[in-house]
Amino acid sequence: MNTQESRRGLPLVICAPSGAGKTTLVNRLTAEFSLDFSVSCTTRAPRGAERDGVEYFFLSRETFLERRDRGEFAEWAEVHGNFYGTPLQPVREHLAEGRDMLFDIDVQGAAQLALTLPEARFVFILPPSLEVLEQRLRGRGTDGEDAIRLRLANARKEIMESHWFHALIVNDDLDQAYDELRAFYVASRLHPSLRPRLARAVCG
Repeated sequence: MNTQESRRGLPLVICAPSGAGKTTLVNRLTAEFSLDFSVSCTTRAPRGAERDGVEYFFLSRETFLERRDRGEFAEWAEVHGNFYGTPLQPVREHLAEGRDMLFDIDVQGAAQLALTLPEARFVFILPPSLEVLEQRLRGRGTDGEDAIRLRLANARKEIMESHWFHALIVNDDLDQAYDELRAFYVASRLHPSLRPRLARAVCG
């Protein structure tokens, strides 16, 4: 009997409105666990010290649309006037090797990913309220008034779509929110879809 057969990697999808604190939670999770970060393609320009192939693959709009039309993305979406997409082939290769992957994408992309990767687990990070979210966005000092209003409008739409996710986490207390995210990830790694032959192996 061999119950140590290779486990498929877990696709872990984390979504949140801008300003909900997702980046902080993701950084803590990847510091504790070995997850491969899914590098997306985007048509937006690099920000600050962002490097091509590290934070994103930066593509022209024309190149992105050509790759999209060839079916090369596991998911894609247009957000704030720019396109974002997850290359499909590298994802399949990583998961087949048993490597867990983290996807930091928006709700539109997550809905598509649910179709292309049915074994994926989805978690949505919420702010305590839209009022708190607005305070956080203004406190960052990086967006103008129009951008803040757009982010808040998008946040309301995204939150109303969160009902189909596997877990909802309110990021009010950061340590509690991380404990909940960590618990969800650890439990998700035990899902039977990642070890489809285990039961048969146990029964001989």
